[in-house]
Amino acid sequence: MNWEKGELLYEGKAKKIYATQDPDYLIAEFKDALTAFDGGMKAELSSKGEWNNRISSAIMGYLNEQGVNTHFVEAISSHEQVVKKLKMVPLEAVVRNVIAGSLHKRTGLTEGTPLSRPILEYHWKKDELNDPLLTEDLILALMLASEEQLAAFRELAMRVNQVLGPYMDERGILLVDFKLEFGYFRGDELNVGDEVTPDTCRFWNKEDMAKLDKDRFRRKLGNVAEAYQEVLARVTK
Repeated sequence: MNWEKGELLYEGKAKKIYATQDPDYLIAEFKDALTAFDGGMKAELSSKGEWNNRISSAIMGYLNEQGVNTHFVEAISSHEQVVKKLKMVPLEAVVRNVIAGSLHKRTGLTEGTPLSRPILEYHWKKDELNDPLLTEDLILALMLASEEQLAAFRELAMRVNQVLGPYMDERGILLVDFKLEFGYFRGDELNVGDEVTPDTCRFWNKEDMAKLDKDRFRRKLGNVAEAYQEVLARVTK
């Protein structure tokens, strides 16, 4: 299909979203911006939008092939992909396999310690509150989701982990943790939305545990471009 870019509907920290001639589909344009701490750190990284577009296209395309519903349809340019128009859930789901980041700070456990089982956390999508951590009981009390929806979110998030973990392992990358966003397509079809990239995942090189994700920017470790390009090379080989 020859997709036509229409009105700019939304611009976030990492992407611009445009209408198309089909009301059920949108065009997502990945930006070259790097941000961390809810926009508290900002930078431009040339070609980063292209790298993330290609990485997310490869990973979400694989998830689709494995029967995991995602909003990804097809990449149409270096920085752009067509996605399904979803009614988004106001929650971020974080799946953790290894102690890192905020979980290290909250528990005091050594970063890099494997968890005995994957865990699922929810954060409320509210930038002004720094996306606070919510318990399932609080989600239910705030009526952000029903018990049935939470069960479906958990099933989908763990299925992504089940598929994505071995996929990255085969490419020499440890899937430490990752953030997912969910939405409903055409009413009731639950899909993974947003993106799956080094912006939203912690990817560590298996050989030496070197970070291949946005922590290189967030923690001022350097070699940010090289890390993103390494992930791209491995998921597109």
